[in-house]
Amino acid sequence: MTTTTPTTSATAVALDHVTAALPTLEALRGEAELLAGWGVDLADRMLAGARLLAAGNGGSAAEAQHLTAELVGRFDGDRRAFSAICLHGDTSSLTAIGNDYGFEEVFARQVTAHGAAGDVLMLLSTSGTSRNLLRAAATARDIGITVWALTGAAPNLLADLADDVLTLPGRGANVQEAQLVAIHALCRVFDARVRDRIGASR
Repeated sequence: MTTTTPTTSATAVALDHVTAALPTLEALRGEAELLAGWGVDLADRMLAGARLLAAGNGGSAAEAQHLTAELVGRFDGDRRAFSAICLHGDTSSLTAIGNDYGFEEVFARQVTAHGAAGDVLMLLSTSGTSRNLLRAAATARDIGITVWALTGAAPNLLADLADDVLTLPGRGANVQEAQLVAIHALCRVFDARVRDRIGASR
């Protein structure tokens, strides 16, 4: 099997991408307290019966589904399952709502179907301008659901609508990569809090 030696220009492109991610990740380091607060709050809410809803578009949809999978499954050791729904995951509902009500409503209508006061809606976007996410945020706030957002640089419309937001500078791809690190940090705090709460209740 032969391997192709990358050209100098190709190596430079790869190095440029990795290097560009570093300032975004450094900015994320400064948000550790926010992520810790989210992880603790989410654990306390979900132990009390609340649900997490999550949504995004494209790569952000994949990361939203990654988050819900970690909560329904497990992240840092075995524990009970928690109710978390990724709003693009039901393709029949997504396409039916989009066909009947328009793409802007594909998440908002599911928020009204699955969410209740005290739940959390996590919205992921590198631009912060996706109209279906903005509609979901507005709908959630109308019914008492807390909205958290992971977005690119502020100011942006989604950041303005969210109850709490983590904004990161950088190119869209680098922001998206850092958002996955943020999700994992949140999940690690979440699991630690669940262990502490369950141990304290015994």
